[in-house]
Amino acid sequence: MTGEERALRLAIDAGHILLENGAEIGRVENTMEHIASSYGVNDGSFFVLSNGIIATGQHYASAAHIPIRGMQLSRVVEVNQLSREVKGGTMPLDELDSRLKTIRASKGKPWWEVILGIAFGVSSFSILFGGSLTDAAATFVCGLLLGAFMTFVGTHLSRIFSNLLGGLLGGLLCILSVNLGFGDHLPNMIIGTIIALVPGVPFTNGMLDIANEAYIAGSTRLKHAFLAFLCIAAGVALAFILEGLFSKGLMQIGMPTKDALTSAWYIQLPAAFIGTVGFSALFGAPRKYYLYCGLAGMMGWCAYLWVETTGPERVVAAAFCGALTVATISGVLAVILKCPTTVFLICGIIPLVPGGGIFWTAYYLVGDQLRQAATMGFTALKVAIAIAGGIILINAISGRLHKRHRKEVRLS
Repeated sequence: MTGEERALRLAIDAGHILLENGAEIGRVENTMEHIASSYGVNDGSFFVLSNGIIATGQHYASAAHIPIRGMQLSRVVEVNQLSREVKGGTMPLDELDSRLKTIRASKGKPWWEVILGIAFGVSSFSILFGGSLTDAAATFVCGLLLGAFMTFVGTHLSRIFSNLLGGLLGGLLCILSVNLGFGDHLPNMIIGTIIALVPGVPFTNGMLDIANEAYIAGSTRLKHAFLAFLCIAAGVALAFILEGLFSKGLMQIGMPTKDALTSAWYIQLPAAFIGTVGFSALFGAPRKYYLYCGLAGMMGWCAYLWVETTGPERVVAAAFCGALTVATISGVLAVILKCPTTVFLICGIIPLVPGGGIFWTAYYLVGDQLRQAATMGFTALKVAIAIAGGIILINAISGRLHKRHRKEVRLS
């Protein structure tokens, strides 16, 4: 194998690790081009889809299908750092090959850390959505059981079936808990619990890909995310149907309520921080960045609350402002810490995801209240679009500034 062929193969290996562990398309392509050019391969071409890589050189061509089963953002960080180190081709190809193999073989988070992260995440988010401290305690237990399912069972199932069963299990656990007298507000508990199933990686990366004009990959990832939302909602709806069969009627739930104690900002902001840190473990973010991920999530939620408290009709504007804040802070942290933006953005955006819309749409559909279901579903869609708009806007501005900076460096 010639030096050109080996350099291209190792560039593809780096792209493979990035793509299967939650990196956006632009980062995958840029990293492969950077590695190839560092070893003198300037005629390499790379085309990346959401689950595949096509690479060509003067005397080399390769196509690889990359099934994405999960994510470990720590590996994205390691490949990003390795890419910085190969600048100029001073690292021997043998060493680059060995480093990439080490990264690929690195273990993910221990199961107990992931399960605890999910439990702390869902219990904190139940507070964000108006739950009481009792709701948070009950949701923590439900989160432990759902986390065990996701860790030991869900990873062996198809995504569709895993999300469907996860929504069903999360709904049944919360319903059972309330029926046993452990929990005050069922909607807030279920909304918090199903957030663990939300496809944060494809949802966020899909928006980033579209912002970077990778429209095919971006639309594919967003389709996957919305399909996951539908499967989660179907699972929750099935939970209410099964409960209704035993109780001979659909469980009646009142309008959304917010607990007076946990609605205070000094409870909301720490809950957003803890919840974001919890889901940072689920996404496999490096432990040394947990604090920064929590900061991004907390500040995004602070911006959301600041706008949302001006009126209930401001939820879409609040989501947009929250997304702007998270995206801005993520970009700043990425520059300061020399870490991919996606690490902070994927984790920090989770509190803003419209989990309430998923729950209420499913509940109203089961109760044949189609008008209310359509209203809640449309509101959830508008919130999702607002989040997408905020991320895309900041990404476009930062991309323009980055290009201008590189141009000035070349001219100087």
